Amino acid sequence: MLENARHEATEILRSFEKLTEQAREDTLSRGQLEAEEHAARLIGAAKQDARKIRLANKQQLLDRTFETAMEQLISLPEEQYVDLLARLAFRASRTGSEQIIFSMSDRARFGKKAVIDANRLLENARRPASLTLSEQTRPIKGGLVLADGRIEINCTLETIIRTLRTDTAAEVANILFN
Repeated sequence: MLENARHEATEILRSFEKLTEQAREDTLSRGQLEAEEHAARLIGAAKQDARKIRLANKQQLLDRTFETAMEQLISLPEEQYVDLLARLAFRASRTGSEQIIFSMSDRARFGKKAVIDANRLLENARRPASLTLSEQTRPIKGGLVLADGRIEINCTLETIIRTLRTDTAAEVANILFN
């Protein structure tokens, strides 16, 4: 009987060891799987963060590109800048009798010349040409506003650049990043 009991105890012990080993392997396997899943989530999050950073950097570069375009327009040589202002007024004029509103500095430096040149462009196009220099100024970086009573046409460089950016951002990004 004692021998049978020892034999049974040995079998129970072996069975328990097998179960323990199986449980240990299952736990290790689950732990390994959980660690791999956690690592995959961390890698996915890191990749997403990297994409966000790349996108933010691209956006920043795109912003700088359009800011540089603005700066280049504002710092054109006087003759070219006056020509730009005159052409903006010419293209935007509907009646030929609008008032042209500039920034304070543009009004003082280029206002009269730009109005004369814009009227000349209108005359050459056989359109009414009585644009006038407004006493008003606006807090704009460059360009102008055409005013005809309560109707205003925004030809500021800020607005033009913003519109161009909306229309061409994908194309500019393609040139910059490909």
